[in-house]
Amino acid sequence: MSTQQYDGQAPVPAQPAAPHPAQQPPVQQSSAPQPPAQPAMQQPVGQAPQPGAPLGAGYTSPIPMARSHLGHALLAEWTKIRTVRSTVWTLGVMFVLVVGIGLVTAAGLSGDSFLGMPLLSPGLFGLMLGQLCVITLGVLVISSEYGTGMIRTTLTACPQRGRVLLAKAVVFFLLAFVMTTLACTLTALINDALLSDQTLPSYESRSPLADSFEGGKLVASGGEWLGATVGAGLYVALLGLLSLAVGALLRHSAGAITTMMGLVLLPLVMALFMAGEALQDIREKLIEYSPLNGLASLYRIPMADDPDATGWPLLGGLAVVTLLVLAAAYALLNKRDV
Repeated sequence: MSTQQYDGQAPVPAQPAAPHPAQQPPVQQSSAPQPPAQPAMQQPVGQAPQPGAPLGAGYTSPIPMARSHLGHALLAEWTKIRTVRSTVWTLGVMFVLVVGIGLVTAAGLSGDSFLGMPLLSPGLFGLMLGQLCVITLGVLVISSEYGTGMIRTTLTACPQRGRVLLAKAVVFFLLAFVMTTLACTLTALINDALLSDQTLPSYESRSPLADSFEGGKLVASGGEWLGATVGAGLYVALLGLLSLAVGALLRHSAGAITTMMGLVLLPLVMALFMAGEALQDIREKLIEYSPLNGLASLYRIPMADDPDATGWPLLGGLAVVTLLVLAAAYALLNKRDV
């Protein structure tokens, strides 16, 4: 084969032409048996797939999966309510007000002179202020989560919104009832110890309280003890539960607290300024159905013109109103985005 010179360079031999595809010899197929294909390697349980792992080797959590129920929501709400400072402050102040004012009142009224009121009635004065603390806590149980945005986390962790509201209501109601009943019971024991030495004057022999004297000492009946302890605890706990429902409706702490303060105090304040004869019927109804009258009736010192009022019918009415407002809060909680 000839070579050419180009500008003084050494001759380059020509490359042979590639054979035509049709002229290429066929590839010989090996008749030896091929080894079987290896299955894809499985990832150990609880480990993330390694880089380059075959598709389909997914992650399996080592944490056992279980269906959530109301017990989990109750435990979560109990953890929240017992670990925030507002619970300690509000219930602590309530306890100090109820027991402290009850002790001061009983000490000031102690002696053998007849006071003209049931034995356990001085416990009302401290509870009238202490209930405001329970009302405030009831609002903060739910409205504080709206203020901080924590309600989004709560509803993400538990998408069943009715379950969240029920858990909050149950945990708060039981806590408020136990603490209020404990404070009222301690106050009743103080009144029984300091005020039972009263003597009945002869001119009070026809007084309705004459039957409350046994052995020359003023005593409280079983109904009076029940109303001044368990009844008062239920009444205040229901007011707090109603406050929680109002907080869920308004989603604003200041607005809900103001609304509840007006509901508790305004009827009696309005009645005090209705002095005309034309407003007498309205004044009597406001006093009769005011929350403070229901609480006072449990202590056997009603503000309305019914000396035999026990407060239990008004307690039942408060329970019905609370359930209705809770139902409205449940409906709006499911309707709203948050």
